[in-house]
Amino acid sequence: MGNGSIIHAGEFQRMSAGTGVQHGEFNPSATEPVHLYQIWLLPATKGLKPSYEQRTFTEEEKQGKLLLVASPEVDGSLMIHQDARIFLSSLEANQEVEHELQLGRSAWLQVLRGTVDVNGQRLATSDGAAVSNEPRLTIRATESSEVMLFDLP
Repeated sequence: MGNGSIIHAGEFQRMSAGTGVQHGEFNPSATEPVHLYQIWLLPATKGLKPSYEQRTFTEEEKQGKLLLVASPEVDGSLMIHQDARIFLSSLEANQEVEHELQLGRSAWLQVLRGTVDVNGQRLATSDGAAVSNEPRLTIRATESSEVMLFDLP
């Protein structure tokens, strides 16, 4: 594909390796630490054409709500080739968001920064939680926090 880029704080990148892509990552700064999440979702079909997208989602877009950032439907999100939806949310202390899980679906919640209670369970920066057999997730920040939620089959 010939792409090369620097991913900055608040950016979200999606790449489909498809029929084959060479890929590498490194921190371009010799002095600043890097904190990133690399998540792999297997596509629903094989043999896809390689593709790439990168987008910044602002604090205003994700403040106090679950913002859809990746999905098979697009709807302003990055396109993924799987029956999954990825949401980002920034929450201030005592702010709360809810997410309904359809019957048979599960979730993964990743705390990017801060501390939250998820259905009454405390999670802190870099903690993750697998959720199944729950109709709803209630995510309440105990301090300024950011989370990434995966709604999965």
